[in-house]
Amino acid sequence: MAEAADFQGTTPSPARRWLRRTGALLAGAPLLAGLLQLSPAVSAEAAGQTSVKDASSSGSVAVALDTLTPNVPTDGDTVTVSGTVTNNGKQTVTSAHVGLRLGPMLSTRSAVDDAAKSSDSLRGTTGTEVGGKYVEKFSKLTPGVAEPFSISVPVDKLDLGSDGIYQFAVSLSGRTAAEPWDQVLGIQRTFLPWQPDGADTRTKTTFLWPLISTVHMTAETGSNEQQTPVFLNDDLAKEISPGGRLDEMLSLGKDLDVTWVIDPDLLASVDAMTRSYRIRAEGSATTAGTHQAVAKQWLARLQTAVADKEVVALPFADPDLASLAHNGTTVTGSLSHLKEATDVVDNTVDTILHVKPVTDFAWPVDGAVDPSIVKVATSAGADQIIARSDSLQETGGLPYTPSAARPIGGGTTAVVADARLSTSFQGDLSRASAGTLAVQRFLAQSLALDLQSDKQRSVVIAPQRMPTTRQAQTMAAALTALQSGDWSEAQNLTAAAKTKPDPGATTKVPSTTAYPSSLRRQELPRSAFEKIATTRDKLDNFAVILSDESRVVTPFGRAMNRGMSTSWRGRPTEAQSFRTNVEDHLDVLASQVKLIDKSDIKLSGRSATIPVTVQNNLVQGVDHLVLRLTSTSPTRLQIGGHAYDEQPIAVSGEHSQTVKFTTSAKANGQATVVAQLYTEDGQEYGNAVTFDVKVTEFTATVMLVIGGGFLLLVLAGFRMYTQRKRAAAREDEEDGPDGPDGPDGPDESGEAADEPKNPEGPEDRLSKESGTDARADDPEQPSDLKPDTASESTDPSGTGERVDR
Repeated sequence: MAEAADFQGTTPSPARRWLRRTGALLAGAPLLAGLLQLSPAVSAEAAGQTSVKDASSSGSVAVALDTLTPNVPTDGDTVTVSGTVTNNGKQTVTSAHVGLRLGPMLSTRSAVDDAAKSSDSLRGTTGTEVGGKYVEKFSKLTPGVAEPFSISVPVDKLDLGSDGIYQFAVSLSGRTAAEPWDQVLGIQRTFLPWQPDGADTRTKTTFLWPLISTVHMTAETGSNEQQTPVFLNDDLAKEISPGGRLDEMLSLGKDLDVTWVIDPDLLASVDAMTRSYRIRAEGSATTAGTHQAVAKQWLARLQTAVADKEVVALPFADPDLASLAHNGTTVTGSLSHLKEATDVVDNTVDTILHVKPVTDFAWPVDGAVDPSIVKVATSAGADQIIARSDSLQETGGLPYTPSAARPIGGGTTAVVADARLSTSFQGDLSRASAGTLAVQRFLAQSLALDLQSDKQRSVVIAPQRMPTTRQAQTMAAALTALQSGDWSEAQNLTAAAKTKPDPGATTKVPSTTAYPSSLRRQELPRSAFEKIATTRDKLDNFAVILSDESRVVTPFGRAMNRGMSTSWRGRPTEAQSFRTNVEDHLDVLASQVKLIDKSDIKLSGRSATIPVTVQNNLVQGVDHLVLRLTSTSPTRLQIGGHAYDEQPIAVSGEHSQTVKFTTSAKANGQATVVAQLYTEDGQEYGNAVTFDVKVTEFTATVMLVIGGGFLLLVLAGFRMYTQRKRAAAREDEEDGPDGPDGPDGPDESGEAADEPKNPEGPEDRLSKESGTDARADDPEQPSDLKPDTASESTDPSGTGERVDR
């Protein structure tokens, strides 16, 4: 009460100060007496007690437990532990030894959790050291130096009692110059499951073995008939190569009784690597992929591994169901992408692995569910959702962990994975000691679950989606030890989902507000789904003109599925870049079908034809296009007699086509003309081409010139007619028998009748052959007319382009 009256900023009274000092002296007297009576030669161990530092952290010596075998001992076994001890203090430790300690039996799963939280703390129960020769001694431990140890002890020396989970510890005891008595300077606790006689009822255990990776393939394919795929990088080759993460998952999983959970996108990507493929390099450059043999080998091994196992296939590219539920459902078309990702699963998995996959399971991130996630998952056909017990928490007060299957309404079953077991292999397990502790904790939790009740239950273990190599190795070690135990038996996921639910188990899905904020922060934003929707619209507009739309729709459809992948969580920049690149590449492809630019045109006369060229640089042909030519000034220039005219377009791959439009001038001046491609449903396609047409009508001077020319033609014709009449009359007079001089008389010219006539001149002969007099200035003959139209050219028109009239 005196201390309670001492507030900050006040001065205690003299009497109060005297009472405080006296109390402090009295409280410290027993401790001082104990210190004076303590002799260095007499250790706490000799007195039957273990001195433990009053600290919440680990001691000055770090104990690493690298191996513990067997993980689950039985009668007659010898337990062997090995590891290292490292003096992290500043003083040398002398008279040191490593010993084994057996603590009390733990009866609940919560007790296992609590013990694991303080596994290396000097506070808490250390247990009794197994004496005798089951120690390893060190004369001294130099600061900073790690010393290995290995101790073996028969199980019967541990004095294990009834079945259960026992605390098991490795400790380092020794002395320092500052504290020259035996004391525990470091400890590492773990668990020793003990079930020598076998369980009366075994827990049916389902372990999911995920083969899932990040996104590797782009939407790009080589501009050739083979459609060579392009990969973002060569990381997938590293993962499936010997020693890689996916290679290790396959090597370990083939010998385990597990349910394989596979992303079809991974299969499709590896399958693409078995043939010619490219790797994206700097800019738009690509390099040839070289791991075809590795891909073929990995797929062949996987086919063998899953031949007689259950394969659960997720929707293509493992779409982020939570992100879609929270941010994507208001964006038109987002749910259709999930349906497409589900529809392609059967064909992908069956074609590559030759097994029929199970496709009615959905797996939200970390098994976290809410009503919106359940609704989205079931919209694509899944009627079984893999949840986790830290999301669908028990509220019924059951004294045991219920079976995994829970009906949650609407014909949907939640298969609830056990959170403690599922999260046992997270974190950094690169050190051997971390892996050993994880395995023993997993086994302890599994046995504790089995001992809760005599009722047989089904438990599901759903680890993280993409375990590291070390995490996968730890998972395999734990599962191998579990399968060698007597309290568990394997079961596939489909069987677990069909297990009769516990009547008292929770079936209510938590509200949306209960969704973990840590997971919500990693979700794909609404803008991601908007970007995908924009790409979808462009793809639909592009696909309708293609002669073989599957060459474009399939790679881009799968790329949009990849844009929704769960693997983008925690990588927002990379995710945005991927989606942008997909849209940009689609724009590049669509731009390969375009109109060739035209220069301005001069039109003299009342009518002419204007050529417009459509170029197709795609490998495949395009069809179902309409080219429309529009005059913005129809009072001056009309197209096909109207303001616009249009013609259907079909162009073969890597070809161009020129289309001619008839135009008619109505007045002088300049008219702007717009050429635009449209799809058959009236959607604009590509960029318009705009050019000007300068119209010049027939003037009075032009008409005068034409009239003069016509008059000259009439006069020339009349002259030719009179010449022909005159020549005919002369011939009659000269050749007639009754001429004035008789047949032998002279003609008018005085020439003798029997004299030969002069031969005809060139002009006379030409006149007779053609029926006209030949003149140098006569107009050209009809055979000299030029063709009405010029030959087609795909080259852009030059300045002042001439048109056909």
